[in-house]
Amino acid sequence: MAPELMGLGYQHNESRKKELRKIEEYRELVDQVNEEVRSGSLSFELLQKSSKLLQINPEYYTIWNYRRRILRTLFSVPHGDSQSGDTGGTGLENHENIETLISDDLSFLLPLLRQYPKCYWIWNYRSWLLNESTRLLPTSASQKLWYQELGLDSRMLSLDSRNFHGWGYRRNIVKALESKELGLQTKSATMTEPEFHYTTKMIESNLSNFSAWHHRSKLIPRLLDERKADHDARLKMLDSELELIERALYTDPADQSLWFYHQNLMCTFDPLYAGSSMAPDLTKDERLHYLSNQIEGLLEMLDGAEDCKWIYQSLLQLCVVHKDNSGTWPNQKQEMPKWVEELRKLDPLRAGRWTDLKRNLAF
Repeated sequence: MAPELMGLGYQHNESRKKELRKIEEYRELVDQVNEEVRSGSLSFELLQKSSKLLQINPEYYTIWNYRRRILRTLFSVPHGDSQSGDTGGTGLENHENIETLISDDLSFLLPLLRQYPKCYWIWNYRSWLLNESTRLLPTSASQKLWYQELGLDSRMLSLDSRNFHGWGYRRNIVKALESKELGLQTKSATMTEPEFHYTTKMIESNLSNFSAWHHRSKLIPRLLDERKADHDARLKMLDSELELIERALYTDPADQSLWFYHQNLMCTFDPLYAGSSMAPDLTKDERLHYLSNQIEGLLEMLDGAEDCKWIYQSLLQLCVVHKDNSGTWPNQKQEMPKWVEELRKLDPLRAGRWTDLKRNLAF
């Protein structure tokens, strides 16, 4: 065998041996942690061992549950005795000790969160820590931790603006900060306005953001209610959102996230969903006026974007909503069979769906 091949074989064997040693050490550590938990020895040393395990494998959800049990035991340890394993005393009187344990654990999670930003268990455990702070700490101390967490979430989303874990986590943070447990009890103290502006900022930095658009759609009805918006104010908001999504669609008509938000706005004109939309009091004539404008606008967008299936799909949906409002098809009825045929060409994997749609619409 050539010397260079022998060298490669030696390196491979050494790498394999090193990997097997790591596996064996990992298994030994798992056995140690399991045995100590079974024996009821929920000590600070066991917390450190669980940290080592989770740094190797953050998907090991059983260890996260062990960690919860360990911390709840340590919460009841008098200040200064946490690392000794003495479990006497009462935790509710020892706020400083609890705050230190929670803060240290939140810090421990940061490198893991950066390395594994889509790991459910890390996000869930982090939420648990903050909920424990609400349960056990004075309001001012707990509020501080929650506000710090909101800042951290903003930094995480600046690194990956489409991380749906971060967006869902953000909604939980805001909900907690608005809760009576943290001292916010009036509508004037809600965070709807700043969160709405935050979605605008994130959308402007990256249009293709399903989570930001979704978050915005949930905020708008609440925002209008808190503003005590009348019919004119609601129409102004609707026009503003239609203008925003129109600019976005002209920028990138192939972006699916934009069409999902457009579809959400179109529910405002659908008799089936209008009652729960941002403008529930639109008259039939007003809805038909908006629908006609939307259809004309999409036909203009189609010029130069004939290969975009989303435009055809939206046109068909708007025509159906027009018929649901007026009882008659819009003036573009004769074009609808052509749009279905274009969808069959552009979206062959769903050709059966479009054939079925054509049959059901009975052109």
